[in-house]
Formats: sequence, C-alpha cells, structure tokens
Amino acid sequence: MQFKTKFISAALALAFAGSAFAQDVIRIGHVSPVSGPNSHLGKDMENGAKMAVEDLAAKGVKIGGKPVKFVVQFEDDGGDPKQGTTAAQKLVDAKVQGVIGHLNSGTTIPASKIYYDAGIPQISPAATSPVYTKQKFNTAFRVVANDNKLGGTLGAYAVQKLGARKIAVIDDRTAYGQGVADEFLKGAKKAMPGVQVVGKEFTNANATDFNAILTNIKSKNPDLVFFGGMDSVGGPLLRQMKALGINAKFMGGDGVCTDALYRLSAGAAADGVVTCAEAGGVTAEMQKNMDDFRARYKKKYGQEVQLYAPYVYDAIMTMADAMEKANSSEPAKYLPVLAKIKHQGVTGLIEFDPYGDIKDGALTLFTYKGGVKTKMEVIK
Repeated sequence: MQFKTKFISAALALAFAGSAFAQDVIRIGHVSPVSGPNSHLGKDMENGAKMAVEDLAAKGVKIGGKPVKFVVQFEDDGGDPKQGTTAAQKLVDAKVQGVIGHLNSGTTIPASKIYYDAGIPQISPAATSPVYTKQKFNTAFRVVANDNKLGGTLGAYAVQKLGARKIAVIDDRTAYGQGVADEFLKGAKKAMPGVQVVGKEFTNANATDFNAILTNIKSKNPDLVFFGGMDSVGGPLLRQMKALGINAKFMGGDGVCTDALYRLSAGAAADGVVTCAEAGGVTAEMQKNMDDFRARYKKKYGQEVQLYAPYVYDAIMTMADAMEKANSSEPAKYLPVLAKIKHQGVTGLIEFDPYGDIKDGALTLFTYKGGVKTKMEVIK
C-alpha cells in the first residue's frame, strides 16, 4: 500500500512537472512551401526559423520572470492558397501564439483572415502584395518592402538607368506576380510617360512551355522583358528567350532574384542580362551583421542563403522581443507592443507603420556575373 501511494505521488509529481513545463513552451507557427516548385525557398525559410529558435534558447529568454522555450510548428502550404488556408487553420487549432509566413502573397492573403479572426499575430517575411496589409487586419505585419515600392522602383530603374524604351511584360497570374508586374508598369510610365508597352502576356506558376507567348513578344522586338513570378518559372523562361534569339534585358522582382536563377536558366542569365530586386536589403553599416548571419547559415547547412532565411530569422526575433517587452506570450497582450516595436535585426531596423508594413523598407538590386548573383546597390 505504501509503495502504491508513493507511486501515485510520484506520478502526480511528474504530471504536474510536465504541465508546468508545457506552460513554459511558446509555440510559433511557420508556413512555407516545402513542396512544389518553390520548395527550395520554403526550406530556406525553415532553416532561418530553426536558427532563430536556437539563438533564443542560447540567449535564455524569460517572460513573466520564468524561462521559456520557443518551439516551431512547421506547416507546408505548397504555394497553394487552398493548402495555405488548411495549414493556417491547423495552426489556429494548435493554439500557436504567433505565426511566421507565408511566402507567396497568394497564400498569405487568404490565410491572414484566419489568423485575424483568431487574434493571432502574423509576420510575413516574404509576401509583398499591398493587399495583405491593406485589409486592415491589426494582426498582419511584414518585414520586407511591398510591391508598390519594389515594382515601382524597378519600373523607374528600367527606363532611367537601363534605357528601356520598348517593354514587354509577362506575369504568372498569382497575386504576387500580377501585382508586381502592374506596379512595374506604373513605375515605368510615371518615370517616362512615353515608354512603349509592346506586349502584355501571362502564364501560370507551374508552366514550362513559353514558346507561344515568347514568339509573340519576339515579333515586337522589345529591349526589356519584365517577368512577375518566381524563379522556378523565370529560369526556364530565360532559357527559352535565349533559344528564340530574344536579346532583350530581363527584369524581375524578389521571386526571381535567387542564387538558383542562373542554374534554372541553364546559363541564360549571363553577365548583365538580368536585373532583379530583393524586397529587403542592408545598408553599409549593417552589412557585417548580414555577412555574419550568412556565414553561420552556410556553416550550419552547407549551402548559401537562398533568399528569405534572414527575414524569417528577424521576424521570429521581433515577435520574441515583443513578447519580452509585453511580459507575456498571450497574443492579445503582446500584439499592441509588436505594432510599436523597434527591433534591430540582421536585416536592419524592424519598425512597422500603421498598416503593418515595414517602415523605410529597403530594396537591393542585383545582377548576375560569372553565374553568381551580384549586388548592385541598396535603395531606401
């Protein structure tokens, strides 16, 4: 009987300890496409999240005077809006205390309504469509510049710096691709009202054959082709442009601005052919922080940062900072603090405007030289 009583007491003690431990766990949801054509970017995002959680553990974060452990629940949206909302609901049901993601604007926008209804803060490290933060959801934030700035800046650069006078535009009909293409055209026309738009074509996010639209574009003899979409389509598109003898410059947003583009284009992204922009970037004074992050990433994963890992890292660190400052991981309590946060990240100062967009979002222009993505300049 005495043994049985001790056994029960020990079991209760273990159960209590387990319960107490569970209360000290802060669960963050992370959604990215780790399947489908953008899986290399989704995995890059996951790696950035893992680095952030490891660094938080090493730091020994305390909230409410108690040490806490951050864990990440990873979900795959495959870059598909329907799968994205399913993933979002799964995270809500799991009662996560914050969400980092998604990558694509087409998945981020519908998922954001689900998080908003549940009162869960969401920081996207990648989605650039202006629609995302214009829905007036106080739970929606992003740590990169939106398409108004990205597309508009590229449009002005195309006519002012690259001397483009006859432009053709292709987009993949996604929220991101169509949005950035539209903003590019607005920016080009504003910078030079007389610029000729000699072709507007569209494809889809899984296309592999562009012969019909490129043949039509070739007949218009453009000096620049802008593509709104991701590198998984942009690379093969570049390759087929070269095969058809289209000698125009090629331009795109952050979706094509990856280390993988040269490989995906089979070398068609030759020296000076491509100009693209990342929706983010660091000024000279922040370059060492970014270089250190990239070096740590490469040492840990044996490969270079693809694109979004530093922004995922900063998004998690910013969310954790807000929780520390609010002295609570409850969404309703730390959300107002997050909205007013000033967090110094590896990508720069994270501070949000009333819509949830990052203030003074930077863009980094790149080209490719010798098959290597090469930084041109940072534009604020």
